[in-house]
Amino acid sequence: MQNNLSQPQPLLLKMLGEIEDYAIIFLDQHGYVGSWNKGAEKIKGYNAEDILGMDFRLFYTEEARINKIPDQLLEEAILNGKAQHRGWRLRKDGEQFWAHVTITAVYDDNNEVIGFSKFTRDLTDKLNAEKALKEYARVLEFRNKELEQFVYIASHDLQEPLLTVKNFLGLLRKEYGESFDENGLLYLDYISDSAEKMKHLIKGVLDYARLGTHEPKELVDCNELMDELQQEFSDEVDGLNVALNYENLPRVPGYEPALKQLFQHLFSNALKFRKKEGELKIEISATYEDRQWHFQFKDNGIGIEEKYKHKIFLIFQRLNSQEDYKGHGIGLSHCKKIVELHGGEIFVNSALNEGSTFCFSLKNDR
Repeated sequence: MQNNLSQPQPLLLKMLGEIEDYAIIFLDQHGYVGSWNKGAEKIKGYNAEDILGMDFRLFYTEEARINKIPDQLLEEAILNGKAQHRGWRLRKDGEQFWAHVTITAVYDDNNEVIGFSKFTRDLTDKLNAEKALKEYARVLEFRNKELEQFVYIASHDLQEPLLTVKNFLGLLRKEYGESFDENGLLYLDYISDSAEKMKHLIKGVLDYARLGTHEPKELVDCNELMDELQQEFSDEVDGLNVALNYENLPRVPGYEPALKQLFQHLFSNALKFRKKEGELKIEISATYEDRQWHFQFKDNGIGIEEKYKHKIFLIFQRLNSQEDYKGHGIGLSHCKKIVELHGGEIFVNSALNEGSTFCFSLKNDR
């Protein structure tokens, strides 16, 4: 087939010929290939000697050719000066790829269409990434619905029989308590303690599931937040030798109730795992780097053995006996979820009997 398209200037053609990310070709007014660059060879698989003078319609799938898509694009380019289209295209080996195509009409000095420039970009990887993201979003939505269902079950179906157990324990102790010997009363205490523990575990799971699901983000003043917590913990701190130091903490964008829980858990953790003797020192500081606030929550408590550091942020994981330190192994798992909810990470630097420094970051996305 005779190529009627006037060729571009040699220097421009050479420059375009070296581009590899885009297939850049020129077509005559009938759609026959007049030039072929390295990008076209890479994306479509044809060498220049194989394809020059061939009909560009062979790049389209059979379905597209039946529906006259190539011809419609040329007609649109003639009518509007340019046409764009996304769809499946064919490589030389028959493999399909997802392409974004721009066809632009080329005019002579008399404003007559003498051919077309055609730019093609392979978007297959982008399409696959978008599909994977949509599938991930679908799975995440499904899991969130399962979680919501679990929250409902936990808040109703699990608490109802637990409340029944606690009520009947009270009646049993009231009406028949005098009939029990020492062992019987001890068993009642065990049952009561277990029911109370179950109550706290259910509440902990509910709180964990609900973190960050409904609250709007706002600027949270961390100094004011710690002032409030210091007041709330005043009874617990009263009588203890505690030196709490924090100043110049930032205002950070976040979910205020969740951030309050974060600082509350870390503060409570430092109080709980203090040394039996001496002054408990707690120091909170923050620095700004790489669009994130980096916090350090430092204490001089009992510390954590190296081998246990990977476990402390897992829900229901406890490192110490219930008799020595009360708790349910939920607080630090809450901290991890809250930090991740704010686009950050949390870890701990600690040594046994030397204290712990909880380091976490909060993304400054405003």
